[in-house]
Amino acid sequence: MSAGNPPVLLDTSGLKCPLPVLKARKAMKALPPGGRLKVLATDPGAVQDFAHFCATTGARLIAQREDNGVLEFELEKPA
Repeated sequence: MSAGNPPVLLDTSGLKCPLPVLKARKAMKALPPGGRLKVLATDPGAVQDFAHFCATTGARLIAQREDNGVLEFELEKPA
């Protein structure tokens, strides 16, 4: 597990569905098991998209928040 390592940052601000999830899927492939990815997105549809992404890939949603219209998702790659 890489719980001590900071998450890799992926900024998908300005991109519309399904691009944030597609870019996150590609970035997750490069991570080791247990690696974390922090995704920034501005598309409101990303909330549902990432919930579905986690359900279908086994990735774990560690944190989700919104700040001034920017959504932030922290995901953990399954071990």
